[in-house]
Amino acid sequence: MGVKVLAFATSPRRHGNSEDLLDFLLEGMEEEGDVVIEKYALDEIEIRPCRGCNACEKLNRCIIEDDDLHWVLEKIVEADIVVMASPVYCMGLCAQAKALIDRMQVLRSRKYVLRLPVVPPERQGKRLGVFLATAGQDWDYVFDALIPSVKCFFHVMDIKNRDISYLMINNVDHKGELQAHPTAPGEARELGRDVIRDIKKRLAPEYSGEEK
Repeated sequence: MGVKVLAFATSPRRHGNSEDLLDFLLEGMEEEGDVVIEKYALDEIEIRPCRGCNACEKLNRCIIEDDDLHWVLEKIVEADIVVMASPVYCMGLCAQAKALIDRMQVLRSRKYVLRLPVVPPERQGKRLGVFLATAGQDWDYVFDALIPSVKCFFHVMDIKNRDISYLMINNVDHKGELQAHPTAPGEARELGRDVIRDIKKRLAPEYSGEEK
């Protein structure tokens, strides 16, 4: 069936710098072959903000039933690789990305309150996460505030810190600047190829899930 890649373009501005970075990454992944990619732009589906009601601690599902989280969550659990791309807004994730991360509360409840598995034991260590970000500012600390939320996003879906890859490009403000960046397109394609090679090794029957 091929490696299952689930990618989220979270920016409200379609085909801007963060989505361009994502598309370059996906191109690299496709070059490796035997890959099934599903890409969703969060401005085209509805992920409403978390209510903080904690109903998922008893129900093992989100109480909000009239948006798209139910099928998005299924795809997140099924994916071998989950990718999120976000621009930096006011030194943080864009609102659409943060809404998706906050709604992962249902997985947090499943894992830590109900003590239920998110993925079966045989898939532990055999999933990868990728986070991509772009920023207009050229400060070296512009991405610092994003990382804790991103780690939480992946951790609750049973993707460990060591299994997350990052590519963050600053000083690309106006639309189209990422495409003209001297290194970013190539870096993204190479990362895409590397991640697919890695996951194919992990999905091999002989892989234990404990190897680095």
